[in-house]
Amino acid sequence: MKALWKEFSTFAAIGVANTLIHWQMFYVLVTAAEFSQAASNFSAFCVAATFSFYVHVLYTFEAGASALRYLVYVFFMGVMSYLVGHYADVWKIHGLVTVASFSLLSLICGCFFSRLVLCSEREA
Repeated sequence: MKALWKEFSTFAAIGVANTLIHWQMFYVLVTAAEFSQAASNFSAFCVAATFSFYVHVLYTFEAGASALRYLVYVFFMGVMSYLVGHYADVWKIHGLVTVASFSLLSLICGCFFSRLVLCSEREA
């Protein structure tokens, strides 16, 4: 139980840092670069995902980094980030709602996906 709590607290701390990186990148890309929400959300996700992937592998799951697993994760979550941004563009949803929605979706799906796909070799 203690190991599970440590894993969860590390995952949560890295998630907060990941979210801050994502939201800041999204804001800069939408406002300063005038990218669409879809492109901004996808780009911001890629930057934040790269950060959190390596930090999670080092501190949370203690499994070796796999380039293939990372690419599968970025593809799956990247498509999801693009689709959230795309529908926000189509429906003219405010950017804050876009990143908040994706952050919640990413927390849920990202946690399960990273646990099952990225770091499943730890169980072996």
